[in-house]
Amino acid sequence: FPDSGFVFDNEKWAHPVRIEPFSIARDPVTNAAFLEFVEAGGYRRREWWTEAGLAWRAGAGAEAPRYWVKQGNSWRQRRFDKTVQLAPEHPVVHVNWHEAQAFCRFAGRRLPTEAEWEYAAAWDRRAGSKRRYPWGETGPAAGHANLESSGPVAVDAFSVGDSASGCRQLLGNVWEWTESSFDPYPGFVIDPYQ
Repeated sequence: FPDSGFVFDNEKWAHPVRIEPFSIARDPVTNAAFLEFVEAGGYRRREWWTEAGLAWRAGAGAEAPRYWVKQGNSWRQRRFDKTVQLAPEHPVVHVNWHEAQAFCRFAGRRLPTEAEWEYAAAWDRRAGSKRRYPWGETGPAAGHANLESSGPVAVDAFSVGDSASGCRQLLGNVWEWTESSFDPYPGFVIDPYQ
C-alpha cells in the first residue's frame, strides 16, 4: 500500500485477484521427497517434463539437482568448497523452474500461482485481512524464520512463524517457485531509479 514504506516498482500496488479453492503443502519440498523423484528416474522419464524442460535437461545433461553428487549408494550436496551428506529434512535448493515443475508432476501436485502462495503466506481468514508477515504484524524475531543462518534448516523448524493458513517457512529459509510468470501488476509504472 502507498503508505507502507519502500516498495519496488514491480510490487506496486496491491490489487484484488480472484483465487479458486486450492490446497498447498504446509512445508517446502524436502531433499528426501525430491530424492524419491531422482531415484525413480525422474530426470530420465519424459512424462514429467515440459518440452522446454526437456530441452533444458538435455542441454544441461542434468540427472539430479545441480549440486547433488552421488558417492557410492548415498547422495551428498556440494556446499561452497566441500560436499556434505544430503540432509533429508532440509528443503531442496538450487533446482530451477523446470525441475520444480517436473517434481510436481511426479508427485501429483502443481506449483501454486503467486496469488495462491501469497494468500497462504499472508491472508488471515479469521481477521479478514492480510498480515504484514506470515505470523502477524510484529517484525521478525529469532523464532519466526531462518533469517540469520548460513544455510537452510529442517522444514519443520520455526513453527512460531507459521502463517494463519498453517504453512511454514514462507519467509527466510528458501525461495520458492510459483507457476506464475513475472508480469507487471495492473497499472505498472517504472520508478525513476536506475
